[in-house]
Amino acid sequence: MRPESNVVVRLEDYRPTDYLIERVYLDIQLEPEAATITSRLSLHLREGTAPGTPLVLDGDALVLRRAAIDGVELAPDAFEASADRFTLRAPPAEPFELQIVTEVNPTANTELMGLYRSGGNYTTQCEAEGFRRITYFLDRPDVLAVYTTRIEASRSEAPILLGNGNPVETGDVAGTGRHYAIWHDPFPKPSYLFAMVGGDLASIHDTFRTRSGREVKLAIYCERGKESRCHYAMDSLKRSMKWDEDRFGLEYDLDVFNIVAVSDFNMGAMENKGLNVFNDKYVLVDAETGTDWDYAHVEGVIAHEYFHNWTGNRITCRDWFQLCLKEGLTVFRDQEFSSDMRSRAVKRISDVAKLREHQFPEDAGPLAHPARPTAYREINNFYTTTVYEKGAEICRMLQTILGEDGFRAGMDLYFRRHDGDAATIEDFLACFADATGTDLSQFALWYHQAGTPILITEHDYDAADETLTLRLRQILPETPDRQRKSPMHIPVAFGLVGPDGQDLSFSRATGARVDGSVIHLTDLQAEVKLEGVKARPIPSLLRGFSAPVRLETDLGMDDLLFLVGHDADPFNRWEAAQTIAMDLLKRATEEIRQGATPVFDGRFAEELGRLASATELDPAFRALALTLPSDMEVAQAIRTNVDPDAIFVARRALQTHLGDRIADALAAAAPAADASYRPDAESAGRRAFRHAAWAYGLAAGRITSADLAEAFHGAGNLTDRLAALRLAVHRDLDDAPALLEAFYERYRDDPLVLDKWFSVQATVPQHSTLERVQALSRHPAFSMKVPNRVYALIRTFAAGNPVAFNRPDGEGYRYMVDMVAEVDRHNPSVASRLTTAFRSFRMMEPSRRAAAEAALKRLATVPELSRDVSDILIRTLEG
Repeated sequence: MRPESNVVVRLEDYRPTDYLIERVYLDIQLEPEAATITSRLSLHLREGTAPGTPLVLDGDALVLRRAAIDGVELAPDAFEASADRFTLRAPPAEPFELQIVTEVNPTANTELMGLYRSGGNYTTQCEAEGFRRITYFLDRPDVLAVYTTRIEASRSEAPILLGNGNPVETGDVAGTGRHYAIWHDPFPKPSYLFAMVGGDLASIHDTFRTRSGREVKLAIYCERGKESRCHYAMDSLKRSMKWDEDRFGLEYDLDVFNIVAVSDFNMGAMENKGLNVFNDKYVLVDAETGTDWDYAHVEGVIAHEYFHNWTGNRITCRDWFQLCLKEGLTVFRDQEFSSDMRSRAVKRISDVAKLREHQFPEDAGPLAHPARPTAYREINNFYTTTVYEKGAEICRMLQTILGEDGFRAGMDLYFRRHDGDAATIEDFLACFADATGTDLSQFALWYHQAGTPILITEHDYDAADETLTLRLRQILPETPDRQRKSPMHIPVAFGLVGPDGQDLSFSRATGARVDGSVIHLTDLQAEVKLEGVKARPIPSLLRGFSAPVRLETDLGMDDLLFLVGHDADPFNRWEAAQTIAMDLLKRATEEIRQGATPVFDGRFAEELGRLASATELDPAFRALALTLPSDMEVAQAIRTNVDPDAIFVARRALQTHLGDRIADALAAAAPAADASYRPDAESAGRRAFRHAAWAYGLAAGRITSADLAEAFHGAGNLTDRLAALRLAVHRDLDDAPALLEAFYERYRDDPLVLDKWFSVQATVPQHSTLERVQALSRHPAFSMKVPNRVYALIRTFAAGNPVAFNRPDGEGYRYMVDMVAEVDRHNPSVASRLTTAFRSFRMMEPSRRAAAEAALKRLATVPELSRDVSDILIRTLEG
């Protein structure tokens, strides 16, 4: 490993910069292999800094061509420059302009950070520390400046030149075949929000009139020939702009808003001020090449990046430890937007399922960290589900505790107080405390303590006194930081489901604080006595998943079955079904490991059959209720000595058991295929229910390989076609090879759809899938240099196929470390994401655990591992 791999950056060491940059002027001369960047920085001493203090600027792989102050070239002894640092030894005491000329090679930049060229187009990605790969700078989020950017390129190579802010001027460079564009962003921003794009791009255009009457020009740019697939993204953008005005009173502030979709991008998208750059998988969508999942994600990601205009751009982070301040808050905002656009109940269930599948394992493993970490080796590795999804849950809890009006008051104060600032988590919480007069000091622990709390509840009902007693207890598991944890403030939304299925009221609550339908657990344990409860209730706890905790209750099978059929809270109705299924799967897994054949309680199938036939319910909700916990969720519930093969066999056995009993009811209730495709939530729900019926029908033998082949060829949209393909391939049906070939031939020239073809095969739950993945990595359509393709095949295999990745012989682990080492040579950011597949290896049974650890230790011996991979590797082995 490189020596700097162990350098730790700590929150407690934060200090402001010695110098401030007020204005930045950039002149970018685009050339494929030698782009020249001239920067003019208007600098001055920060108050309190001693005159003559050296100015130290960040760099990364830069070549310095020239440096000057106020137009006078610097003497060689006035500065020191290397590829990663520029030091001005004795800057002037008065404000001055530093001019620096650097050169970079966009074509050779395979890391896709900074300025890079891919597919003939020039693109930038500067978050978190990519701007230093363009020019020397104080590359940190608390240095805000006003930017003016001049971009020049060959007109034939790059007829489109885009930058941050508003367009100022365009023109030709006489006699050169080159042209230029000047962009000005009037709002001070940190360097990570800088962006420019140059290329031969197609576009669609529209306008949006703000509530104050300003007309904003909107444009989405993409690869030529794909413009027709941008219209849903444009519609999503306009709805996002309107929603933010209505919900939070936030109006867009520039004259233009541009989105650019590129095929080679390490992340999902980037919120650069006025110029959002997207991975094209979150922009391009239509019925032929996009699924219902794609439509929902295009809508959500477009909204997320737009909402950053205020929560991230106008108010940014003081330092990278505050990343959750912009990301968690903005995820909460995009979740709320999607809930209003679609089904709120279905969206909430989907978000919680994602949290449990991805963030809970992170919290339970060696990569656990607080939502606001206190130290890091590589900041790129902290763009995690804890920062994003758990961060959103923290904001949701804040709204639950304060109420919607109190939450809005706090948000309004936050925007008034900190517009134009680089803020902290403490600044954010202070606004809600001041706006509502609430002490949030204990609530702040959600930002500072790692791990998922366990909430244990018991209940007793006294019919004579008409009193329900609830006992609640929180357990705070140990995490790698070994921090001693204090009790969390856990808001527990609840209801009391009576014998007729209706919620019961109570006259008085004593003990722990109760506000309406929310119990506030603030101690390690507490008791609540609810008086005036006229009949024996079934407690429905943590309604809407009001806190990101693991809930353990004393409810038995009868009570849970009743909640499946009657709970007024859709989330808890789904949750009751998940709890029953999880209990059955855990028990079956243990029986299989002992050589026994599992036997399941038939009452669960009966209740699921009734729920599935309840046509008054949203079909998307019914489809979710029919979905069993994933193999990874079952593994997390078992926690130790996990055998992925046994879990898989148990899950298949339960699917077969349920299918035998409810497949016919599902087939009768399933809607027929739509005559034409529509991406709205209702239509997507009908398709999801139909696919659930296919899965159970297949498990029960009611649906054949020929039936799925007919559904595949007759499908009028990619959602149905892909669902049929996945079932056929994962069940290893006779028609699977022919369907895979037909799918490939149909979509061989469409990279985004072809990614799905790779992913379907990477997730076949068989040990032999490893050999399939190895063969696919040699396929002509596969490239290790394309992030989306690596994620689709290699990452999906490791993160989405516990049976094959965790092969008993350890070959899955050895293959993955080889892939990490190979990818790391050209793209450390992608390689580090692959490495996180090992985060849960310690919960495996001993032989698998030993094989995974040996593979990781072998990876540690690879020379010149990047800091990105080394960081994940060190924490995984130490955790």
